[in-house]
Amino acid sequence: MARHEIEFSGLLDVAQLRRDCEAVLERGADKILEMRAALLPVFRKASNESRDRARELLAEDGSGLNCAERISYVQDQLITIIFETVTAKLYPTAAAQVSVTAVGGYGRGTLAPGSDIDLLFLLPAKNTDEMRKAIEFLLYVLWDLGFKVGHATRTVDECIALSKQDMTIRTAVLEMRFICGRKLLSEELQHRFDSEIVGHGAEDFIAAKLGERDQRHQKAGDTRYLVEPNVKEGKGGLRDIQTLFWITKYHYRVRDTAQLVKLGVLSRREWRLFQKAEDFLWAVRCQMHFVTGKAEERLSFDIQREIAANLGYHNRPNLSAVERFMKHYFLVTKDVGDLTRILCAALEEEQAKPAPGLTGVIGRFRRRVRRLPGSSEFVEDRGRIALADPEVFKRDPVSIIRLFHVADLHGLEYHPDALQAITRSLHLIDDRLREDAEANRLFLSVLTSRLEPALTLRRMNESGVLGRFIPEFGKIVAMMQFSMYHHYTVDEHLIRAVEALSDIDKGRFAEEHPLANKLMPSIEEREALYVAVLLHDIAKGRQEDHSIAGARVARKLGPRFGLKPKQVELVAWLIDQHLLMSMVAQTRDLHDRKTVTDFADKVQSLDRLKALLVLTICDIRAVGPGVWNGWKGQLLRTLYYETELLLSGGFSEVSRKERAKAAEEALANALGSWSQKDRKTYSKLHYQPYLLSVALEDQLRHAQFIRDADKGGQALATMVRTDSFRAITEITVLAPDHPRLLSIIAGACAAAGSNIADAQIYTTTDGRALDTILINREFPDDEDELRRAKTVCRMIEDVLSGKKRLPEVIATRAKAKKKNKTFTVHPSVTISNTLSNKFTVIEVEGLDRTGLLADITVVLADLSLDIHSARITTFGEKVIDTFYVTDLVGSKITNENRQGTIVQRLKTVLTEQEDELRRGMPSGIIAPDPVAVRAGNPPRKSRADA
Repeated sequence: MARHEIEFSGLLDVAQLRRDCEAVLERGADKILEMRAALLPVFRKASNESRDRARELLAEDGSGLNCAERISYVQDQLITIIFETVTAKLYPTAAAQVSVTAVGGYGRGTLAPGSDIDLLFLLPAKNTDEMRKAIEFLLYVLWDLGFKVGHATRTVDECIALSKQDMTIRTAVLEMRFICGRKLLSEELQHRFDSEIVGHGAEDFIAAKLGERDQRHQKAGDTRYLVEPNVKEGKGGLRDIQTLFWITKYHYRVRDTAQLVKLGVLSRREWRLFQKAEDFLWAVRCQMHFVTGKAEERLSFDIQREIAANLGYHNRPNLSAVERFMKHYFLVTKDVGDLTRILCAALEEEQAKPAPGLTGVIGRFRRRVRRLPGSSEFVEDRGRIALADPEVFKRDPVSIIRLFHVADLHGLEYHPDALQAITRSLHLIDDRLREDAEANRLFLSVLTSRLEPALTLRRMNESGVLGRFIPEFGKIVAMMQFSMYHHYTVDEHLIRAVEALSDIDKGRFAEEHPLANKLMPSIEEREALYVAVLLHDIAKGRQEDHSIAGARVARKLGPRFGLKPKQVELVAWLIDQHLLMSMVAQTRDLHDRKTVTDFADKVQSLDRLKALLVLTICDIRAVGPGVWNGWKGQLLRTLYYETELLLSGGFSEVSRKERAKAAEEALANALGSWSQKDRKTYSKLHYQPYLLSVALEDQLRHAQFIRDADKGGQALATMVRTDSFRAITEITVLAPDHPRLLSIIAGACAAAGSNIADAQIYTTTDGRALDTILINREFPDDEDELRRAKTVCRMIEDVLSGKKRLPEVIATRAKAKKKNKTFTVHPSVTISNTLSNKFTVIEVEGLDRTGLLADITVVLADLSLDIHSARITTFGEKVIDTFYVTDLVGSKITNENRQGTIVQRLKTVLTEQEDELRRGMPSGIIAPDPVAVRAGNPPRKSRADA
């Protein structure tokens, strides 16, 4: 961003604007309203043209501060001309007595395109209604022009009195800047404010501003690494820079941050960093306002690409333009954090704050330090670790790592002086220190600490130590992934994953993760697991697969950290396979034996299985709020138990037929209270797939459900059950079997706004379908969730019975939901006959949208494919749907031409192109399968033989 002296003359022809106003006034107007109406086009044209020119200049020089100052200048001129040229003619005596000043951000001489215009009108002690009318006229013109104006009208005495009581007003007056009118009043206020308010100590003001900062961070997510950050209010954003400005201006009595260099508070390099950070953030904010046409402060996904392009970022082989832009953004916010720490360190020399934070002021500085046991390099200063002397790091650079280790051991926060010293000593972290055995031992101790390892790692990352000590980690610092699934930057995700592992290690969240909590104490290679969790995404952003590249990084770093060869190989394997368990659990049919045997062949040992389960849980939990849920936990536990049985040699050798017969007998025995006739009828309703995959307690519920439907003469019936632990709601549908049944149910669910997570499809021996649909839970309260589920059931029943037409209800839902144009997902369809012994597995990957599952299942029905189970998985904007299918005679799809047709038809759905085979066909009619038409369609066989 190029900053230079700003030339304002090309923005606005001030003399011409004055002449245009005078010409309007000379034409005369009988009423004030008529005069305002006549002036509006003149000012609107001048304002719009000036702002357009400011936008053009932003594109040319890229300087955000220049842009903000240009817009502020234009606003000054508009206000001055309105007030002096117009108001002076209407209220000549009164207007001359009023001082018009800018406050807030506008008071600093900076203004974003959509920002509020904050004005303070100063009146003399003896004021009149005419003065207020002059102010009112100015305000009405500004409002008519579409500006959002914040304003206050006060005397100097009132400003001083209110500044003593209210920190917000005190901050506003602190930034006051004269625009036009009677300058003597603004000078009087400035003088009295400096002597009566600022001169009486800065402690309360600094405490209040830092307290506001902490509350603001908490509200914005308390991390600067959110992938859709708030540029104004977020951590490391413009408001933090403004807070620094307020504090320095108040405490050091400076009006320009450059003066902090002379005072020794900032080095020249740090001051330049301050300038660059402020300039960049202003550029981003101005672009956001220009692009959206409003005061948008959240840097959301849908505008990130355009702003990246506007600021001149280009794609590189390993990172897209938008990812490079966002990485720059996060690095700048980190610089703001460094500057905050440095400033707080300087303030610490003069005033004390309560441990462990930096936000309170309790009086004059009184140093109370004590030596830390076993350490001559560090001391404790009110609950914070500090350096025993300034030369500690210079004498022994290993002490940089040791400081974090000692702080962790003693549960200490970090003194700002110590953090400042670290920031200024990063050059000492070189290859020699990286290879130092003691430094690596200390780091491994920090990583595997039984206290709060994530807190220490975050401090190491914030101070720049982690990225310097592990250069591979430094490459992913501030790296974002442009997707709705990932909520944080890669480095923040990895630290949160370690935090999740530490929580499991301590036995926290036992209710959410009962299996992981039970297994953790039995994991022998605890150190290896911690290293794997920290490094599992360390190779993100490279051109090759990040799992493979990450395993290679682990083989390099493991020995350096002091791991044994066996541990290094475990870490490398875990990183290489860190997505395996999640993908198998969420996208494969866990009741299919081939799924489990293939997974077990890759895992090979119980030790690996335990570690991979815990790593998978930590990875998912660290993605972002709401990503982990009970349903994912249930899938992972099911896969673990099935695989554990196989790896321990306990998989049943009893034939499938014998096991199905035993299950049928168990069901009949469990229905002992029923009549002999009913027991026989309802225990023999099911085929092998149902008997071998559905738990006996669920079989009993289904039997009761079917019998009640039969007694009530219901051909169509639904049943609901909620499960808060699994975060899932189960809808069971009993209906006459039909090849498009799942499609209709999926469409009805989409129309009702529910997301299907899983589907199990069974056919009874009397030709009915018994389908179990699992939808993601929305409400924490069971009553609310049941009410919602019954609404979904009514929609399913209405569509199946013909009361509602599916295309119409889906269209209504889709219309309400804006189409996602921000993200692109390359559509993919894969067909495999090796993932299951009995079924062809079709995996569909594409951009999620309302009604997609219904559209996919319609095509599968058109192609005469029988769906036996479906697994629906959503990763942000991307959906991966997996279907276990056969043809209508229960065979796999092996014909290459037919497979090609399936792929082509499904890709048509994913890309929302018109399906030639369905053109002009009424809804509900099955389109022909061209391959089947040529071959001759065989009669449909029941799914029972699958």
